[in-house]
Amino acid sequence: MSQDIFVIIEHLRGQVSDTSYVMLAAGKQLSQSTGGNVTAVLLGHNAQGLAVKLAAEKVIYVDNPALAEFTSEAYLVVLAEIIKSYSPRAVLLGHSSIGMDIASGLSAKLGFPVVSSCRAFTSDGKFTIQICGGKIMAEGELPGPVALVTMVPGGYKVEIGQSATAPAVETIAAPALEGLRVSLKQYIEPDTSDVDITKEKMLVSVGRGIQNKDNIDLANDLAAALGCAVSASRPVVDQGWMATTRLVGKSGKLVKPKIYLALGISGAPEHVEGMGESEAI
Repeated sequence: MSQDIFVIIEHLRGQVSDTSYVMLAAGKQLSQSTGGNVTAVLLGHNAQGLAVKLAAEKVIYVDNPALAEFTSEAYLVVLAEIIKSYSPRAVLLGHSSIGMDIASGLSAKLGFPVVSSCRAFTSDGKFTIQICGGKIMAEGELPGPVALVTMVPGGYKVEIGQSATAPAVETIAAPALEGLRVSLKQYIEPDTSDVDITKEKMLVSVGRGIQNKDNIDLANDLAAALGCAVSASRPVVDQGWMATTRLVGKSGKLVKPKIYLALGISGAPEHVEGMGESEAI
């Protein structure tokens, strides 16, 4: 078993996710305590160009038409072979629909433990995880022999996981991927005619504390005066006062405005996860 840290890169339609860069930053810190290197694992088809900004000592790249888009079945087959061959100390995955799907499958297939909802690592290699909806932070030793870790956002800056120098790329062949039961046919996307709150430099965000739907007009007036958009926490959206396109949080959108003005929002961990990286709150 090596002491290297493997980071499974998430990408969608030609774009590496911010989660991947957060994991690379986390892997960089963890590798300082294990004494190993950070290796990014990139699966795709004609996707080697996605490796250029990855802050890793090496990229393991697997190219196959069956990996052009994410399907858990194909990823599990390939990643299980890679992990068995290289035996890294830890494998970092996003605490996302993709990462949690893969982590649970790999754990069942390989028999390795999963550390879920990890936010950061300490200088001596311990993990820090969120439990009880983020109200409690727990710390522990990284289990062995290979730990599968799902990372939540907020513990590291995206920029730390990016590099101006392209890493070395090792291309390896994919195992047999014939006869897969699941394949992607098309993407069905929601209506994009509404404002994209992820691109706003300032947000006025409203929560349960505004008391009733009529008070959203006050938030709209304030946003108009400031030249920005209105967003919301889960209770406002659940009551139908605002569209789901305006939802900020774990089940909504991740926003990073320069100014995030929260009105009547309690600060539940699920909401903070979506706006915690704002410059000023």
